[in-house]
Amino acid sequence: MKYKDWLKEWLDNYIEPTAKARTFSRYSEIVKQHLIPKLGNYELDDITPSVLQHYITELLQTGNLKTGKGLSANSVGSIINVVQNSLRTAFNLGYIKEFTADRIKRPKAQEKAVNCFTAYEQKQIEQAVLNSKKGKMFGILLCLYTGLRVGELLALKWDDIDLQKGILTVSKSCHDGKDKFGHYVRFEDTPKTSSSRRIIPLPRQLLPLIREAKKKSESEFIVSKNNKPLSVRSYQRSFDLLQRKLKIPHRGFHSLRHTFATRALECGMDVKTLSDILGHKSPTVTLNRYVHSLMEHKRDMMNRLGKLL
Repeated sequence: MKYKDWLKEWLDNYIEPTAKARTFSRYSEIVKQHLIPKLGNYELDDITPSVLQHYITELLQTGNLKTGKGLSANSVGSIINVVQNSLRTAFNLGYIKEFTADRIKRPKAQEKAVNCFTAYEQKQIEQAVLNSKKGKMFGILLCLYTGLRVGELLALKWDDIDLQKGILTVSKSCHDGKDKFGHYVRFEDTPKTSSSRRIIPLPRQLLPLIREAKKKSESEFIVSKNNKPLSVRSYQRSFDLLQRKLKIPHRGFHSLRHTFATRALECGMDVKTLSDILGHKSPTVTLNRYVHSLMEHKRDMMNRLGKLL
């Protein structure tokens, strides 16, 4: 059996019925864009560790389909996951004699650099949101004070906020992806990990603003346009336009989450509490990601102490 034929069977019968919609969408895209064009015509038993290692090298050098440059180690790692998953299932079903895809050498994944807004830039963004006549912009302020991911924010409904208790419940997320027909659609699902399901305490100063935003809204979603939920790409574009209007150096929407984490550490929040609020698997993940911010905070505290001597 050729690999391309097995990949279709694997996606249709072993991934789509059991995996989350986001996983199926991402795997399908990797299969269509990367695996079938390069490895699809191989017979299953001919996909050796050597063949895969050469393919990995090619991805690292010229794997980016838009620019022709190399893909990041993280992106290549995602492709390797699909290859290994599909071939392991083929082995378990007896389609190949031996599973050897675990013998390849993975590129070392790198922690993405944390890029956050300065305190002054944050104030500019907050003021622009509060002055905006577009209700959907309120979500940006909410992210700055809760550390929500964009998918979590856009899936959030007013019922997920308890104003009396001052808490916000994260129980679902959304993302953009392609359906079977290649059309971009909005998928909504439960969070990927159990740690992503969480309760976030809201800052007291934010509660009056949330009440006001709720009064003006006619949608069940906190972030909406014409009473309809927004796609991730659409909301990211709105944030890009806001930065351009404010003449702030461009940063991705995820920088709002990094900004929240950085400010929290600057205010003295402990890593365990921050990890729980962000929905990380463990405080170690938080520590590794924000070690620079934490070190800067400690250095500032030491400098203040030095002034007392």
